[in-house]
Amino acid sequence: MRRLRRLRQFLNMLNLPKVVTKRKKRLGRGYGSGKGGHTVGRGQKGQKTRAKIGVLFEGIKVKKSLLKKLPLRRGKDKFKARNKPLIVKLSYLNLLASGTKVDIPTLIKEKIIDAADAKEYGVKILGGGEVTKKFTISVPISKSAAKVVEKAGGKIAKI
Repeated sequence: MRRLRRLRQFLNMLNLPKVVTKRKKRLGRGYGSGKGGHTVGRGQKGQKTRAKIGVLFEGIKVKKSLLKKLPLRRGKDKFKARNKPLIVKLSYLNLLASGTKVDIPTLIKEKIIDAADAKEYGVKILGGGEVTKKFTISVPISKSAAKVVEKAGGKIAKI
């Protein structure tokens, strides 16, 4: 019984699929690993033989580092870029028909803004140009732009 079981195991071993990819050599795990002992493939002496070099290391003392170039900000998100809303100038609204309700879907449909960017960053209408038509605006808008729209006979809906 035992012999039969061993024979089956042996036959299964013969039918194993071939492994095409070689394993990565594990450095510094003794001479038997193929890359073991003494310098372990790192060469002799120097910074790279002893430790990993930091991601922000730039190599020269004189060059101003990336961290020094960034504006000083506090808190845990200080390296993340701030996402400001997409700016739509008032003059672009003249492309729309009079009496239109200005919201994000309308701006996307008229191809004034990109759908993906609007979803990610949001939209804000700023001054810059004149408005000749009446609009009902239901997106964030600056105070100066709101005055121009109201002067032209439009309305600002609360958001």
